[in-house]
Amino acid sequence: MSYLIKDTTKEERIRIVEESIGNTSGGCDGCSAGIAEMYQDYIDGKRELREINMEFRAGYVSGMEAPEKSRCPIS
Repeated sequence: MSYLIKDTTKEERIRIVEESIGNTSGGCDGCSAGIAEMYQDYIDGKRELREINMEFRAGYVSGMEAPEKSRCPIS
């Protein structure tokens, strides 16, 4: 099965996102709602999943907005 926008309907993309992240209403602890928002461009057919996931991971790879690490006192 292809997850590309060109191969799916909006309803299928909603189902793909819901099945992937679980409860999108955020009723459990509020975190799922933010994750669902992250994938709204995919649902709306604006950006592919790959683009969204790469952008999300880029912050971790580049260190952007990462907390500053302190030196170990033993070294």
